[in-house]
Amino acid sequence: KIYVLANIGHKRLMNILLINHYAGSPKHGMEYRPYYLAKEWVRMGHKVYIVASSISHLRSISPNVTDIISHEVIDGISYSWLKTPGYNGNGVMRAINMFSFVANLMLHAGYFTRTVRPNIVIASSTYPLDILPARSISKRSSATLIFEVHDLWPLSPIELGGMSPRHPFIIIMQWAENYAYKYADKVTSILPNTKHHMVEHGMKPDKFVYIPNGISIEDWGRYNYPLPEQHEKVLSELKRKSKFLVCYAGAHGIANALTYFIEAAKYLVNENISFVLVGQGPEKPRLQNLAEQLKLTNVVFLSPVNKHAIPALLDKMDCLYISLQKQNLFRFGISPNKLMDYMMAAKPIIHAVEAANDMVKEANCGISVPAENPEAIASAVKQLMRMSDEQRREMGLRGKRYVMENHDYKVLARRFLESIE
Repeated sequence: KIYVLANIGHKRLMNILLINHYAGSPKHGMEYRPYYLAKEWVRMGHKVYIVASSISHLRSISPNVTDIISHEVIDGISYSWLKTPGYNGNGVMRAINMFSFVANLMLHAGYFTRTVRPNIVIASSTYPLDILPARSISKRSSATLIFEVHDLWPLSPIELGGMSPRHPFIIIMQWAENYAYKYADKVTSILPNTKHHMVEHGMKPDKFVYIPNGISIEDWGRYNYPLPEQHEKVLSELKRKSKFLVCYAGAHGIANALTYFIEAAKYLVNENISFVLVGQGPEKPRLQNLAEQLKLTNVVFLSPVNKHAIPALLDKMDCLYISLQKQNLFRFGISPNKLMDYMMAAKPIIHAVEAANDMVKEANCGISVPAENPEAIASAVKQLMRMSDEQRREMGLRGKRYVMENHDYKVLARRFLESIE
């Protein structure tokens, strides 16, 4: 009777081994997707083990590693950190870091087979090489093998990084990608339009499952940090002047295409509108100089805020802005975490991205404009400003409802396992 009750809603309780080089946690920082999926699986009664590299450029804090394999339990998830060499940027040392992680995991495949005894093995790093130790462990355990695709490698370094398809690194990655499509029992992708590419590289069509990025609704509700004093002062003063605030919050990098956001401000310099950019990144000094050169008095730059203060920040705004460079790679779709934060804030969104999918249009929660088009951005800002408060509120709420119904990690974690079963 106890066994039956424990398995209501699921066919069986399982041991799940998730391999993700860059996996993070609330304690260490990004990447969060492995943590949130694993946390929900633990709540369902499964045992979840994450294997990750000790070094990742995405994390803000590195784990404490004392041996080749160091263990840590976070919120019921068993983490195993594999010791790897450090690196900076995308040079040779990063490649060495990748190969070191895969080699260490391959050497310890027997150890993880014995200690975890997995029913499911998930290879989930950005690059496809971790399919090799994942398949070794799954074969020894007679476990279901899942290959999870975040970015299409080696297509991403070819199209974004300009690497030659004949580069030895690319040739190895292409072999690994094809190997993964051939031997995985299921292939999950966070990008919606990747199936055709995968089939071209040897995947059987019925293996494909689309599981997008998500957001933890539960954690969002607990993010109640107040804004820093400087941010509160600046934004309160703008509101006192009855300014309509359009905000970009996030990284200031080349990929974010923020030049066009700044240039849009020059078309609205005589309107009661302020363009607010919150964050940091390599492009920020150039963007600040551009605003000065254009003599824009309606552009405000603020420093980043703690993740837990994001709801308080976005609540101050009238509409929110997201943009990306024009990239042919986006023909496979996008799944940006920032957009889900925006939608949870229940604010109308200006979406200046050209991709195969458009969540803003699907949810009818804002205005989508062509990428890299300042005039179109300015027009969208004016259109939203002329709406009533009630119209903007309803538009924002449509986005919030959409993300809660489709992108809550509780929903995605269950869908992930159901697609396997």
